Amino acid sequence: MRTLIALTAAAITFGVAAASRGPALSDGYPVGQVPFTDVNVSGGFWEQRLRAGRDVTVPLAFAKCEESGRYDNFVRAASPCDTFTVGGFSFDDTDVYKTIEGASYMLHNYPDARLEHYIDSVLDIVAAAQKPDGYLYTARTMNPAHPHPWAGAGRWEAVENLSHEFYNLGHMVEGAVAHWQATGSRKFLDIAIRYADCVCREIGDGPGQVCRVPGHQIAEMALARLYLATGDRKYLDQARYFLDKRGHTSRKDSYSQAHMPVTEQSEAVGHAVRAVYMYSGMADVAALTGDSAYIAAVDRIWDNIVGRKYYITGGIGATSRGEAFGADYELPNMTSYCETCAAIGNVYVNHRLFLLHGESKYYDVLERTLYNGLISGVSLDGGKFFYPNPLESAGQHERQAWFGCACCPSNVSRFIPSLPGYVYAVRNDEVFVNLFMENSARIRVGGKRVDISQHTSYPWNGDIALTVDGNRAGQFDLRIRIPGWVRGQVVPSDLYSYDDGVSTGYTVSLNGQPVEATLEDGYFRISRKWRKGDRVDIHFDMAPRVVRAHEAVEADRGRVAVERGPLVYCAEWPDNDFDVLRVLINRTPRFEVIERPDLLNGITQLVTDGQEASYDDKGRLVLRDVKINMIPYYAWAHRGAGNMSVWLARDLSAVRAAGAADRQTQSNEFFR
Repeated sequence: MRTLIALTAAAITFGVAAASRGPALSDGYPVGQVPFTDVNVSGGFWEQRLRAGRDVTVPLAFAKCEESGRYDNFVRAASPCDTFTVGGFSFDDTDVYKTIEGASYMLHNYPDARLEHYIDSVLDIVAAAQKPDGYLYTARTMNPAHPHPWAGAGRWEAVENLSHEFYNLGHMVEGAVAHWQATGSRKFLDIAIRYADCVCREIGDGPGQVCRVPGHQIAEMALARLYLATGDRKYLDQARYFLDKRGHTSRKDSYSQAHMPVTEQSEAVGHAVRAVYMYSGMADVAALTGDSAYIAAVDRIWDNIVGRKYYITGGIGATSRGEAFGADYELPNMTSYCETCAAIGNVYVNHRLFLLHGESKYYDVLERTLYNGLISGVSLDGGKFFYPNPLESAGQHERQAWFGCACCPSNVSRFIPSLPGYVYAVRNDEVFVNLFMENSARIRVGGKRVDISQHTSYPWNGDIALTVDGNRAGQFDLRIRIPGWVRGQVVPSDLYSYDDGVSTGYTVSLNGQPVEATLEDGYFRISRKWRKGDRVDIHFDMAPRVVRAHEAVEADRGRVAVERGPLVYCAEWPDNDFDVLRVLINRTPRFEVIERPDLLNGITQLVTDGQEASYDDKGRLVLRDVKINMIPYYAWAHRGAGNMSVWLARDLSAVRAAGAADRQTQSNEFFR
């Protein structure tokens, strides 16, 4: 199909924010998210990322959907052919849905008639492919007699394995609700409702129904969202059915998190993306139904991840064998998988747990993932992507413009534009400030509006100025998150700890006067009747810190990592005239902090002393003094392929161990 309007960066322009549209029902969470529609990010670190998403990532994803035949699949499904051979992946439809979702988030803040028309033209061909009863799965309907090899002979037959029919539904619903909220159009929403109704009619324990659960989860969280959009309880009931039946069907393996009922699980196992999508769905259903067993299970699993299966970069999923969680403390570096989609899913989980519990530790995890293992998955210009995000490389890793299995690029295209919705939250008369970035926000507190803005160069320094630009709510409590890294805690567990004796702290002032308060759940509280012009200045000490891993993490023994503020650093080949995989960092390193506006879109670089370990022609160990130049991990692999490492050897034994099995080439197999 080649008649679609060509979408270019110029087609997406700045504009006035459209009116917010959203569900009237409560999502059940004790803490309420301030939606992306009410927060405008402008300037600073994140504006560049949002611009790249708007100008490059989303247009590229649309173009790749067209070039790779994603749209053609819908055209063929509208006119099936029994001689056409169905190829690609059974979930290729979702790349279209996810890209529309990301474009919809952008449309709210940057209305553009040309982009809206393009999306409408895509939705026309999507709608034409839908069957009269609502079923929409092109991998089957392009050629019903000979569908995709993963599809199974009939509907839902292989949905617990590889057909991805429910997975396609999930991403369709997520995209459709976002499109409706951003534009007010029901065009996509009605398509999604018809498919959801088809699933609700055919899946269950009633007469004529079949009992099935998703092989790849996401429908659970999507159906909960559809319930909020429509008020139709059957969608929430279906989401709960999918969760409650897990472990009770024919599929009972840990790869699919079906080894036991979800409420009995306590360890993160199996395919990491499937897992975190399921945990997010459990949190949504728990919030809406009050089921404490779901919450208890997700809390236990979270403890397992953060305490034993979480990378210093915020990544999850240790192994390429099934894109899965490994065993406790199994955290290899060069062969680490850390899929970009898993990082996005980890943000979803931690955001929901914060909304349930109101504790800053979840945002400490979310922020680490966001600034490191998530945005490392997309290049600075928004046009190339990582599927895995390793913590070490011998030059075999390079970002690509697209993948045959394109879940990560399309997932990035939908996540980055949604970021403004993660900055603030509200509970009763409390306003939470969770992320620090240049923005202005319209926040509803007790039904009345408060206007707040932030000005900051974070994450490059720890100074944030927060101003009340207007307040009709009168008195409310401002709760400012004091990150764990400021308070001397790398993560909310003993998996990592600082190992340098450095002490960092923070100060808060109100209208120029110092303010003190006891932290509550990691938040600094200021309670007052706010006036227009009130200003809160926050300072976080931002020093380079040395981190060591728990002794049980074999891959990191004798090695340390370096971070500054929320950013994890790495040593990469272009900045160093030695092999960064064979360097020893000093045991008590001193760091020089250098601002480099000329490098990698502007970064803060760290420089410290070390020694390169090598052997001379007689086989004798030789140590050479060197300067180790380090850059933020998210910015690596922009200057060609070569060696990179997050964990630097502090012991000579760790240098020797660096050449062992952990250095094998990353597997390119994808187990969808």
